[in-house]
Amino acid sequence: MIPYESILLDCVRSDERVMVLTAENRGHMRNAPPLMGDRFIDVGIAEQTMIGMAAGLAARGRIVVTHALASFITLRAFEFIRDDVGIPALPVIMVGMVPGILSDANGPTHQAIDDVGLMRGIPNINVFCPADEEDLKIGLRDIIFSGKPYYVRYTNSPAAVDHEPTFTPGVAEIVAGPTSGMRDVTILTYGVMLRHAVLAASMLAVQGIVVQVVNLRTLKPIDEERILEASENSDLVVTLEDHFLTNGLFSIVSEILVQRRKSVDVLRIGFTTWFRPAILPDVLENEGLNGDHIARRIKEHLQRSIERQSLEPSYA
Repeated sequence: MIPYESILLDCVRSDERVMVLTAENRGHMRNAPPLMGDRFIDVGIAEQTMIGMAAGLAARGRIVVTHALASFITLRAFEFIRDDVGIPALPVIMVGMVPGILSDANGPTHQAIDDVGLMRGIPNINVFCPADEEDLKIGLRDIIFSGKPYYVRYTNSPAAVDHEPTFTPGVAEIVAGPTSGMRDVTILTYGVMLRHAVLAASMLAVQGIVVQVVNLRTLKPIDEERILEASENSDLVVTLEDHFLTNGLFSIVSEILVQRRKSVDVLRIGFTTWFRPAILPDVLENEGLNGDHIARRIKEHLQRSIERQSLEPSYA
């Protein structure tokens, strides 16, 4: 039994309010359902029905954890999430499987690279984007028993870093580089892109470029103070995501900087359109999202900034 389903089963056994639903998506919990009895329901390929059922159960005092492919739970069931879960702020957890580039071999219909934008736009819906299986394990129980509706980007990838052992929604963690003071670059990221950010930072460090890497963990609520600190103490802030730039992390960071009247050089790395299906390493290579490409783009951006500054007129 993998850690994710072990935690789910433990939550079901420890609290009679917890129920688990799936829209015929058992890939990451094959062993637990028979042990959950009547508190596990597979509704079939019917995401809208699942969310409607979950909302009804939550309205009667249940805590409901739902599962489907990320592209389907956020798109097919969007109206139901908005109206039945978001408006009344019911404790329904919506777990999206194979989000972002984890849908690597699938075409645009299965590529959930707009899911964060969709979910964060609904009032009351929170968004948790763990970097790896360990990050998911650390935050999952807190999410389930938060009493709030959450969208969770599921991942079972091996741990990318040693994470902070405690989890607080809206509080980021620094996973690489200096923890304070001035640095050349701060990379703000989340989800599976964290490991590639850390790799890029190590490559740049060899070249004398000081990089801090921040795992945001939750994009709603988001750690505004960490973003503002980065804007004040970095020559360059990088937003790195496996999501459309529009309405993703870049948009979130831009909103915060504008609202707080902060100015900083920002390099945005993410998607502007659908990616070509391939195995994951090829997607990362094709889209410029592996550590080598990220490091190169950051170094080139810094170099262009230096060149621009040298061309600016001096009034001394």
